[in-house]
Amino acid sequence: MLHKQILSLNRKTGVIQLKPSPMYISPFQNLQKSTMSFEEVFHHILEFMELNPKGKFKLMVGTDSQVHKFHTIFITGIVIQQEGNGVWACIRKVLIPRKMTHLHERISYELSLTEEIVSLFTEDRKNQLINIVLPNIYEGAAFTMEGHIDIGAGKRNKTREFVKEMVARMESIGVEPKIKPNAFVASSYANRYTK
Repeated sequence: MLHKQILSLNRKTGVIQLKPSPMYISPFQNLQKSTMSFEEVFHHILEFMELNPKGKFKLMVGTDSQVHKFHTIFITGIVIQQEGNGVWACIRKVLIPRKMTHLHERISYELSLTEEIVSLFTEDRKNQLINIVLPNIYEGAAFTMEGHIDIGAGKRNKTREFVKEMVARMESIGVEPKIKPNAFVASSYANRYTK
């Protein structure tokens, strides 16, 4: 259950207290497979790129969230896109057993989850991906990695005051930051699974 409560006895006072259930982290999943480890995700990305080593590839990671009555859901999307030739994608769900109503806290946690997934792409793993396209770079092959942040700089956007901070965090881990309207992995793909 999403909003399960746990009863616990405070031994000092003898009072029974309700505590929220712990955080829930699902395995990676997509429409084809409901349970994947990160190793399996990485293997799918390798396979996708190896289908056409002359392609222009973007590896994009982004997180979106939705506050519900008893919890907040965070969805992180991983998308490998070959320009003009499709995508392979998956998500991971994290459920926090409380309403996170403070916008800065929620945006910062979204970015932390994105940073966590980006960190799984170690230098060795990134080199494996780069080595797929490397022999074909003079024929237009390319590989880039982007961090999609669900914030915007527009005057009407409530998140505009966080843009500089969040972009700097993404740049500090060596990933090209993208914000709305160019952050579609967070604002569109991940968003559809937060409802």
